[in-house]
Amino acid sequence: MPEDWQRALAVVAHPDDLEYGCAAAVAAWTDAGKDVAYLLVSRGEAGIDGIEPEVCGPLREREQRASAAVVGVDTVEFLDHRDGVIEYGTALRRDIAAAVRRHRPELLITLNHRDTFGGTAWNTPDHRAVGRAALDAAGDAGNRWIFPELTTGAGLEPWGGVRWVAVAATTSPTHAVDATPGLERSVRSLLCHRAYIEGLTDEDPETYCRTFLVGNAHALADRFGGRPAVPFEVFPR
Repeated sequence: MPEDWQRALAVVAHPDDLEYGCAAAVAAWTDAGKDVAYLLVSRGEAGIDGIEPEVCGPLREREQRASAAVVGVDTVEFLDHRDGVIEYGTALRRDIAAAVRRHRPELLITLNHRDTFGGTAWNTPDHRAVGRAALDAAGDAGNRWIFPELTTGAGLEPWGGVRWVAVAATTSPTHAVDATPGLERSVRSLLCHRAYIEGLTDEDPETYCRTFLVGNAHALADRFGGRPAVPFEVFPR
């Protein structure tokens, strides 16, 4: 995985997406002194069946901020697109491009943008829309003639400094980060989404989080030098 960068922006659809996908890598990066910011396109307000959206959104925002702090991330922003019906298009690309211009990352991180996870589990429309839009916004952010209102209206100068887009939760990894240093914190980070997890499964939350994250990390060890790994599909810019 490229290491010659200082700033990263992670753009995903929902609270918990990064914790399921790559929090162990984020912990290792912040330990190394790198700056990582999170951008959530929605507040995940439609994610818990037993909690009304107007209650669920603020709850999940609090859980996300606590979760990010566990792995050393202080900056967490929300775009307020509607959970469950996020649409790929120019509005979403513009919002993400604006964030890229504000944060000026060298590494842009997002989640699996493909139709499926491994060809068998159908991916959600929100994940697909945000992943595709993030890949496109990496280029949009550097072109002053795409969304010129970001310059004239918002004072956001173009930023063409994104060097890589790294897609987490991919089944076609090209690179990986050693999960060992951040693995325990990634478990604690996912556990911060307790309301969501308790709405998702009857299993003990800690057992559920540990089994999922540790199992996934060790499943890739043979491919990545025998070490538990956080995989990414990296697209150079």
